Amino acid sequence: MDFNLDFNASYAAAFIMGLFSSLHCIGMCGSIIGTLTLSLDRAVRDNRRSLFGYVLNYNLGRICSYTLSGVVVGFVEYFLTMPFAGGHGYRIMQVLAAMIMSGAGLYIGGWFPQFAYIEKIGSRWWKLVEPFGRRLIPVKTRTHAFLFGMIWGWLPCGLIYTALALSATAGGIAHSAFTMLAFGMGTLPAVMGVGIMTSMLAKLSRIQRFKQLVGVLFIFFALLAAFPELNPMRLHHIMSF
Repeated sequence: MDFNLDFNASYAAAFIMGLFSSLHCIGMCGSIIGTLTLSLDRAVRDNRRSLFGYVLNYNLGRICSYTLSGVVVGFVEYFLTMPFAGGHGYRIMQVLAAMIMSGAGLYIGGWFPQFAYIEKIGSRWWKLVEPFGRRLIPVKTRTHAFLFGMIWGWLPCGLIYTALALSATAGGIAHSAFTMLAFGMGTLPAVMGVGIMTSMLAKLSRIQRFKQLVGVLFIFFALLAAFPELNPMRLHHIMSF
């Protein structure tokens, strides 16, 4: 699989997006993990090693769903851009992705709270899959925890949709899937409940200046989506010839 030089943001950028998306998602995902934890047997909850295994499997299931959604978006991007000649369809996807990513940046920075309405896009799909998650409560096995995570990975979230917008410009189905995988891995440090990282992100989420800085970072990624020729990796490749 060759790396596409027009890939407007590296997998590292997707990872960073996932890491800082935790500023928004830590409360939501934390409550879900709380639901998972409270549904476990007391013997499991009192055993840190056993509890870690359940939480890990939940998160692996969640990331698996993110990756699968990247595959779906990759196929959608392929079929939507196929009728357009000369890469015009791909260019349209880049612009749309840049708009969504900019909206997310403005939202995180506190300048565009209306962006939260984008979560309504997946509400109908969520109503279909959410009952399956309820059937897994109480969670009895690690397999159930994994399946529980796969269900809750489809929870409507504007910042997940932002990552999907980025993955739609990745230049292929596999790249799209790996972009979402990188995003999911970025969310792990906070959602897994790693003490130092969780505490740090919780404190940073209350600092408006830091949230604004992260918002600007998202807007920077949006610029890379709209103007891939500014991608430092691409410039480095051009200068090497």
